[in-house]
Amino acid sequence: MALPTGETIGILADNLRLRNSVLPIPGKNATRWAGGLGIPRGGETVLYTGMMYQLIPYIEAVNKSQEKIEDTWLVNFIKVGRLMNRVINISGFMGRPSKSLQADYNKMLANIARLLRQAGVEFGYLYEDELYSGALIYDLGMDDVLAAHAQKVYAIFKKYGVKNLITVDPHTTNMLRSVYPALIKGYDLKVKSYLEVLVERDIKPKHSLGAEVAIHDSCVYARYENVLNEQRTLLAGAGVKVSEPPGAGLFTHCCGGPAESLFPKKAKQKARERVEQIKSVAQNGVTMCPICFVNLQKAARGEIKLDDISNYLVRAYL
Repeated sequence: MALPTGETIGILADNLRLRNSVLPIPGKNATRWAGGLGIPRGGETVLYTGMMYQLIPYIEAVNKSQEKIEDTWLVNFIKVGRLMNRVINISGFMGRPSKSLQADYNKMLANIARLLRQAGVEFGYLYEDELYSGALIYDLGMDDVLAAHAQKVYAIFKKYGVKNLITVDPHTTNMLRSVYPALIKGYDLKVKSYLEVLVERDIKPKHSLGAEVAIHDSCVYARYENVLNEQRTLLAGAGVKVSEPPGAGLFTHCCGGPAESLFPKKAKQKARERVEQIKSVAQNGVTMCPICFVNLQKAARGEIKLDDISNYLVRAYL
């Protein structure tokens, strides 16, 4: 028996409405990546994580639980779970996030901040006041809940006098650059991906990695935000030979996400198809989206080495 789509989406929507995130994260865990970096609070230009990298370990823990009950009689209790969740957050009972996975994703965010500094960019961070962008709710079609949440996010930016946003992943870039302007009257924030900012600043490499990777483009970057050349420019500058697997660029093959929230087994199958395409051209793959990274890494089963682009760039440019 498949997971009940309506109730599953409903739990995520209820969480966003009641707790400002599809999976509420303790504040100290959400901001831990910035520890020791000395990033000022607020400012006209802020690095906005949209909570995407921080959420992945939690989503992964919940998905493992979902996989166990998918196609079993236990799915009948999800409706009851939704009712309970409206009173008390049940996310913590669905699975504990891996500490090592949390450390990996925190490192990626810290890498991005360090790269921006190396490029001479001055920016702040909103720390515990930063809110989730609502990307997953948008992908799942809960427009009414998203519209109300977008107003909350925008109000926080206005509170701090933010004018420019530097985003760290494709979904958050798309939300703040293309989706929010259609939801918020008078929306006036300028939004750029950190990859775009690094290229504009003409960051110079200090080392040549001499590596070869198969690039997995984010479908959101490729099809909605026209971010295709920046990642290739930065990798080439890092001394990385980029191999293009079947289904690259504008017509990039899906990693399986975000369908893993509703159809874990189908998502894994789709991710496995993509891994086979990557394997056909290289033994190393590079991603630029935390959802792509976690889905493909699971599906790869150690047969190829996958890494986030920030981990390559930081080795070459710092």
